[in-house]
Amino acid sequence: METIKEIVDTPAKELPACPVETTLMLISDKWKVLILRDLLPGTKRFSELKKSIGHVSQKVLTSQLRQMEESGLVVRTVYPEVPPRVEYTLTDLGYSLKPILDAMWDWGTEYKAKNI
Repeated sequence: METIKEIVDTPAKELPACPVETTLMLISDKWKVLILRDLLPGTKRFSELKKSIGHVSQKVLTSQLRQMEESGLVVRTVYPEVPPRVEYTLTDLGYSLKPILDAMWDWGTEYKAKNI
């Protein structure tokens, strides 16, 4: 399995000294976390992601997916069909964020239970 440092480390990109900051750098956007959530069960087409995420524009979703692909979290597969079919799947590195998302889910559930 590749590490975040192996994926992100290039001469032009210095990783933050703080590991928490490194993680936030990769998933800090609200849409990225929702993309991860929706890809955990398996591969999805662009239109399925857009529908499941909700109020994200096509432009923003495309941008977020490209950034996640560059970071090594997502793989984009284009099938040579008419019209072209494009699917997104989490990489092993992307799947390694599952415990973080599970912890966020648990914390959010507890918070909502206490504040309703």
